[in-house]
Amino acid sequence: MPNKQGEFIWYELMTPDIEGARAFYEAVVGWKIGDKSDMPGMDYRMINAPDAMVGGVMAIDADMMSKGAKPVWVGYIGVDDVDASVQAIKDAGGTIHMGPTDIAGAGRLAMATDPQGGLFYVMRGDVEDGTSTAFSAEAVGHCAWNELSIPDQKAAHSFYEGVFGWTNPESMPMGEMGDYRFLYVGDLRIGATVQQKDRPAYWLHYFNVASINAAVETTKAKGGAIHMGPHEVPGGGHIVIGTDPQGAQFALVGPL
Repeated sequence: MPNKQGEFIWYELMTPDIEGARAFYEAVVGWKIGDKSDMPGMDYRMINAPDAMVGGVMAIDADMMSKGAKPVWVGYIGVDDVDASVQAIKDAGGTIHMGPTDIAGAGRLAMATDPQGGLFYVMRGDVEDGTSTAFSAEAVGHCAWNELSIPDQKAAHSFYEGVFGWTNPESMPMGEMGDYRFLYVGDLRIGATVQQKDRPAYWLHYFNVASINAAVETTKAKGGAIHMGPHEVPGGGHIVIGTDPQGAQFALVGPL
């Protein structure tokens, strides 16, 4: 069945060195990243996990960087109506940076930030009965977790729950950091929010790997850096956060 409103359906890396990023992530995560697509006016490569397509890599050029574009991972949130979602984002204090735009063969999308600056896309795919499996808690190469670090957690929940219908039925106390508040679409847990008042708002998307230790060693060997972890998380898995050689922050989860 099609994805529900509010599910993450695609993950995109924006980078100034598409071949360098390709070599890095193929080695670290085990993806196969395709050759240049037929999209006019841009270099866009599809990211393939062992069993499915999970995202894309888009080249950012000097002109885009001069206008503020930076290496970054961005998640796509599936919606029933892009134009209605864009209006809801605006009404709730968010900002639209691109679109709504139709991409031939893909769907209609827009790029936005929440009122605190967290970046995301909204998208309605062209295939009515298609279902994205880009988000999957267990499958290697897929995104297992979506985490929003935000200065004002309460305001963030008001925004995202209002725009996308997300719920927060449970939370986990984290001492001085407050609660780690889980996010659900229906009965599907898609991630969580954490309040960090001294940092800008940003989304982290954790990708499943077969071995965290192997990914850490490969990250270092291929010119990336690990800034946090490995740390064990509930359920027995381990996480790391790092940056790729082009400067985009990434996160991984898996067994040691």
